[in-house]
Amino acid sequence: MSWEAVDARKLRIQAEFEALLSRSNARLPSTNGVFCRYRDAILTREHVPLPWRFDFSPTTNPRFLERLGVNAVFNPGAIYYRGKYLLVARVEGADRKSFFAMAESDSGVDGFRFWDHPLDIPEGSPPDTNIYDMRLTQHEDGWIYGLFCTERKDFARPHDLTAAVAGCGIVRSRNLKDWERLPDLDAGPGQQRNVTLHPEFVDGQYLLYTRPQDGFVDVGGGGGIGWALVEDMSRARIARQEIVDPRAYHTIKEVKNGQGPPPLKTPHGWLHLAHGVRDTAAGLRYVLYVLLTDLKEPWRVVAAPGGYLIAPQGGERVGDVSNVAFCNGWAHDPETGRILIYYAASDTRVHVAETRLDELCDYALHTPSDSVSSRGAFEQRQALIAGNG
Repeated sequence: MSWEAVDARKLRIQAEFEALLSRSNARLPSTNGVFCRYRDAILTREHVPLPWRFDFSPTTNPRFLERLGVNAVFNPGAIYYRGKYLLVARVEGADRKSFFAMAESDSGVDGFRFWDHPLDIPEGSPPDTNIYDMRLTQHEDGWIYGLFCTERKDFARPHDLTAAVAGCGIVRSRNLKDWERLPDLDAGPGQQRNVTLHPEFVDGQYLLYTRPQDGFVDVGGGGGIGWALVEDMSRARIARQEIVDPRAYHTIKEVKNGQGPPPLKTPHGWLHLAHGVRDTAAGLRYVLYVLLTDLKEPWRVVAAPGGYLIAPQGGERVGDVSNVAFCNGWAHDPETGRILIYYAASDTRVHVAETRLDELCDYALHTPSDSVSSRGAFEQRQALIAGNG
């Protein structure tokens, strides 16, 4: 390839990159009155800065080839911080390894740009094989915590190359740029994924939402969203955990469920967003649902709308792991009540849904709970129809 052709391709790639990041997003009409989607994904692998993928030196890369490919960008933690919408995204390379990177936007629905460098998260002990899915919590103790999954080989099964152990890694920061790595959560026997820190002290202690499970994938005989108190996040240890929201047969959460982002405080209670998983002939299906827990006892559920709030729709169904909607980050502007829900579609890209605090509370408080049976669902529907008569 000639120098002229290489330069032309480089200029085209740079122009396409800037056009993507400068593209405005369009809000789509809401069909249910609870939230609205947006037309475009707000973070994809194409949003990853070119210097993270290409060697720009004509000496070492005269053909301008991509040296470090990116497979997907998904499952971001989120925070509304000093008037900006910030996402700590999981960036997965072509080698399957993930790292964290901060993307920033003024609007929260478009114009996201990654900071110049990925986040420098110190290595754990023992070393992490993979880290991903950070949940951000701005805690009343003054720190911003990031809780994430750390994955390592299960050396108790050395010949099974699919055997892994999941734990909860913990970092904290004052400015979202410099991160201190704390010891991993000591959760006792079993494994932990989807651990989220409550934003306020409870009885002078830190409250964690957990998801105890027997193995890396299978939750085992129990499962559900649990809760536990921790005295010190710098040496976080769980002595006892209890289930807040259990799995249930023939529901959206019969296989497993887990807490998403930290809950939002409302006049009616703590508003939670969680994911539920059920099995189908085509594989596992992930959807998002809402819970409301008591203000003084955040482990006590006071409202549980039946069914899902968000499920993958249209092109969102297609990706590396199809038919998945997953969220571990949302951002709330307390001055306007606006809530942006950042959900990943099929482990591939990030979408955004917009709602308001009052609308989501209305949904949580007045949507009937799961009817348990087909007859119960029929009676709920009949009551709605009769009330409209």
